[in-house]
Amino acid sequence: MAKKKIVVLTGAGVSAESGIQTFRDADGLWEGHDVMAVASPEGWEKDQALVLDFYNQRRAQLHSVQPNEAHIALAELEQKYEVFIVTQNVDDLHERAGSSNIVHLHGELKKARSTVDSNLIYDWDKDITTVDKCEKGSQLRPHIVWFGEAVPMIGAATPLSMIADICIVVGTSMQVYPAAGLVHYVKDEVPKYFVDPKPASINIPNLKVIADKATTGVRKLVDQLLKEAE
Repeated sequence: MAKKKIVVLTGAGVSAESGIQTFRDADGLWEGHDVMAVASPEGWEKDQALVLDFYNQRRAQLHSVQPNEAHIALAELEQKYEVFIVTQNVDDLHERAGSSNIVHLHGELKKARSTVDSNLIYDWDKDITTVDKCEKGSQLRPHIVWFGEAVPMIGAATPLSMIADICIVVGTSMQVYPAAGLVHYVKDEVPKYFVDPKPASINIPNLKVIADKATTGVRKLVDQLLKEAE
């Protein structure tokens, strides 16, 4: 019998418990920087060195953090289910926890790409400097989707949402589009679980809210789903 398909939509709240700061704090700053200065095409045009340094620090931070119980539990779901992780996070914690099928909507810190050809993407685990070029001779930039840019991987995430047998949303408020729109592509009859310590009121069919932080809430849910699949 074919395994049921679980689509998991994850956001910053999953990685926050590993020590990675959420994208934007209450004061609108990201690690002390104006978000638009380090996460927009205009910021890049204005000061490439600042932007490169900012993401170099974020990339280096990955060496000091580990996947938490939520990442690990989600990977365990693959024992009984076909699991697809669709994440807004740019870290590699889902990969390191053992998840196999991951769609990064907003890019990846451990990749760099060409500024003249967006199809030229390179695995990158060191600093990007102002002398690092693509094979066409153009400056490399972080492989991150900035404000005002298209989200190319939404095209891969949408059909996954449509074929889900179960949907889990964790670490995201479901308020940031286009990612927030994915849950509306999940069929009405499909069970949906929303893990959030302070969940907003959301009108979605068959939604069960688990008012808990990611590590403990996801562990409880995963244990339940694994037992149901026995």
